[in-house]
Amino acid sequence: MRKCSLNSIDKVFEVISQSAKLYLPVDSENGASYKLWESGAIMSNALNTVRSPKDFFFPQTENLMEFKTSGKLIEVIDNREEKEDFVIFGVRACDVKSFEVLDRVFLNDITDTFYGNRRQHGVIISMACTRPVETCFCQTFDIDATNPEGDITCWKTENSIYFRANTDKGESLLAKLDSVTEEADDTQVKMQQEKTAEIMNRLPLADLKADAFGGGKTKQFFNHPAWAELSEACLGCGTCTFVCPTCQCYDIKDFKTNDGVIRFRCWDSCMYSEFTKMAHGNNRITQLERFRQRFMHKLVYYPENNDGLFSCVGCGRCLSKCPISMNIVKVMKKIGGNANE
Repeated sequence: MRKCSLNSIDKVFEVISQSAKLYLPVDSENGASYKLWESGAIMSNALNTVRSPKDFFFPQTENLMEFKTSGKLIEVIDNREEKEDFVIFGVRACDVKSFEVLDRVFLNDITDTFYGNRRQHGVIISMACTRPVETCFCQTFDIDATNPEGDITCWKTENSIYFRANTDKGESLLAKLDSVTEEADDTQVKMQQEKTAEIMNRLPLADLKADAFGGGKTKQFFNHPAWAELSEACLGCGTCTFVCPTCQCYDIKDFKTNDGVIRFRCWDSCMYSEFTKMAHGNNRITQLERFRQRFMHKLVYYPENNDGLFSCVGCGRCLSKCPISMNIVKVMKKIGGNANE
């Protein structure tokens, strides 16, 4: 384990930026967001960013290919390119876990090369939580906010930041920081973990369980009468899906230019009335059906097809951003009953 003082963290950032682009959470008037590091940038102390670091691997929009036309001839241009190495600093445990959810979608039997390229070149430096808030419930899904995964795990104490490499990528990067860090034991780290665990145990959602959900529960929950009540106030705005670190729905569109066509993909939402709409229409024509789809996927469909892994990481973004205060916690308590309290 290595450490550096908080006063010298800029030296760490400078060394990292010499070999890769470095992104870290920075405060803005709209909340914390990941920005490219430059000298003088101050890392945010916010618990989490407004939008998750999912954007680095699965961006909101990206070009897939181009078509150039000349008479009856069509030239297909593959615009994929090798990505530069980059480092994301300060990723919380919930967001690190979200990458596992996305990996099972984009790096499955058929690999999404756009996503895979970014994952190959990205290095994740996670940061253990010190001040979890009332909307946090990552422990519901067995995520340890005091010991996040990632290529390198960091812990921030009152005066220092501690580093532990977890992967070959992490070992390689941490070795480059030898000149600006020093060897350390984990005594202070363990003390910080105990403090954070105490806070986690006192949070309002500390006792929230997911025991009632999982694979094989479709018949049990699909026709539950509570869906009508829960979905009644839903605006179908899609805010929950756009701040969610695990949502992976997208649409593919063609845009005509003066000399051809650009094919791109962009995030989509199962909460939208035109989601998956085709010539025959839409197979979910009511907001109840769309609302149910979102939460059944998180709590039943995804774990059924992914070894019990839930497609929610308890980051709490949907709790804080939904304009009508409807979220997955309310669904779990209402549909799951006492088993989730």
